[in-house]
Amino acid sequence: MNNLSALVTEMRNKQSTAIDNMTTSEMLSVISNEDLMVALAVQAVLPQVEQAVEAIYQALKNGGRLFYVGAGTSGRLGILDAVECPPTYSTPPDLIQGVIAGGSTAIEQAVEGAEDSEELGARDLEKRGLTEIDVVVGIAASGRTPYVVGALKYAGEIGAATISLTSNKHSIISQFATVNIEVETGPEVITGSTRMKAATAHKMVLNMLSTASMIKIGKVYENLMVDVKVSNHKLKERAINIVSTITDVTYEQAKETLAQTNYEVKPAIVVLKTEVTTEAAKNALELANGFVRKAIEIASK
Repeated sequence: MNNLSALVTEMRNKQSTAIDNMTTSEMLSVISNEDLMVALAVQAVLPQVEQAVEAIYQALKNGGRLFYVGAGTSGRLGILDAVECPPTYSTPPDLIQGVIAGGSTAIEQAVEGAEDSEELGARDLEKRGLTEIDVVVGIAASGRTPYVVGALKYAGEIGAATISLTSNKHSIISQFATVNIEVETGPEVITGSTRMKAATAHKMVLNMLSTASMIKIGKVYENLMVDVKVSNHKLKERAINIVSTITDVTYEQAKETLAQTNYEVKPAIVVLKTEVTTEAAKNALELANGFVRKAIEIASK
């Protein structure tokens, strides 16, 4: 599908052909009504998202890394998801990486021609030391961006797991990925402006990929981010509240216990739930591979 105008994301939306002649209220209603369809489009591809989560989980469990690769808005979405993981889940900065055509400059401004090179897509992953135990998610609303094609081709050649994320069916990038997530969000309110519905859908999917993967490797207890990295006052307060909520102790007692665990939430929870020492709590967590529920069971014996 090399003809850009044949892509659904490039077609004209019948609901907005007169948007330039609408009142502000009418414009917003059209945009909002179109956005309402995005969540349903994502829901329709949940089986494929599940396959992708399993592939990412297996990679992370076996010591691999997750790479999001895209150009323009797609690349920025990948970076946005990647950079949120270290503070939220205390992951190493290199565990989940966003790779954008044109490099860091392209985060704030377009880098002409960067997305048109398959070779650059492959080279950027090679520079980051991609291996067969890693997983690559190629993101492109059109499903045809050469930079993303090159990255997925290279990843497949070296044996890494590959996932495509696009808003067009039977896309080119899907030909080079084992798992295909094709979210049909339809024509945009402003023709071809895929930073709108397509990007919203992709952000929702990326949220699912990283969040579900983090849950599966033990970064969440109940629905709380127990691996939060306490790097500022807000996160310090969040850590105290998490520990207090889970263990049903006072704010001050939670704060005191966290001070003993160097503000690591997981061992603080185990200490308060089982009345063991900080060292014993950390040992239990190690035996439990970081899963708090299992660590509490171990420490309680």
